[in-house]
Amino acid sequence: MHTASFEYHRAGSIDEALALLTAHGDDAKLLAGGHSLIPVMKLRFARPSHLIDIRKVADLTGIRTADGMLVVGAATTHARIERSEIVRGLRPVLAETAALIGDPQIRNMGTIGGSLAHADPAADFPAVMLALGAELRAVGPEGERTIPADEFFQGLMMTSLGPTEILKEVRIPLPGPRTGEAYAKHPHPASRFAVVGVAAEVSLDDDGRIAKAMVGITGLDTRARRARAVEDALHGVEVGDAEAIRAAADRAPEGLSLQADRQGPIEYKEQLARTYTRRAVERALERASAE
Repeated sequence: MHTASFEYHRAGSIDEALALLTAHGDDAKLLAGGHSLIPVMKLRFARPSHLIDIRKVADLTGIRTADGMLVVGAATTHARIERSEIVRGLRPVLAETAALIGDPQIRNMGTIGGSLAHADPAADFPAVMLALGAELRAVGPEGERTIPADEFFQGLMMTSLGPTEILKEVRIPLPGPRTGEAYAKHPHPASRFAVVGVAAEVSLDDDGRIAKAMVGITGLDTRARRARAVEDALHGVEVGDAEAIRAAADRAPEGLSLQADRQGPIEYKEQLARTYTRRAVERALERASAE
């Protein structure tokens, strides 16, 4: 299928992109990697009159550290995140997640910001952002603002970004001592989207108990969500207490709005949530224990 006709603009800077967004309003869409936007345009679910290409905006790409944060530009590709030595050294779960997205063509073109702003309910990175306590930096005509990941994902392909705002970068806190992270995913065999994906970060105290746990789940609801019941149940659990860890993971379906569909019945999805939450938590604990 072909898209409806549109006018193409290549922005050379964030200011130029913002000016184009402001000038064309609801008739404009931002284009980064295109793997989220182009398919819906071909299906005529989106028919923008103006496409604003931001791939060449230098201030939107790159990976660095600043102020105790790992900072990833919104237009940074999945492939670059996957290969980054900085990411692998500081936040390896980001590289591991990037490696699970689609296929090489998608990873070479798709961007982290495009994925997050599109907010597909089966995308991988939203769950990771929730588990790592990420902040998303947006820029608009009124200036810049920081949006916690907990407040960013609003619903089915809905975020808290304003219509004339651009996602500029993702800021992820650097891990403290005895902290581990992991992402466990059951992919759809064709699309490689997550039928379920669970990200977990755990921190241990000096006695080998879980001092803090954050868990994000994607693929099973209209948006990625924190598994707060699991987090609460994990607090204070000893690393080697397999029964308590399993009991905590069994609470993963709580707070999810599950629907029976072509992926399976509700009972199947509940079991997926439990199983992949346990796997992610156990792997995160292994890494935290090795610190």
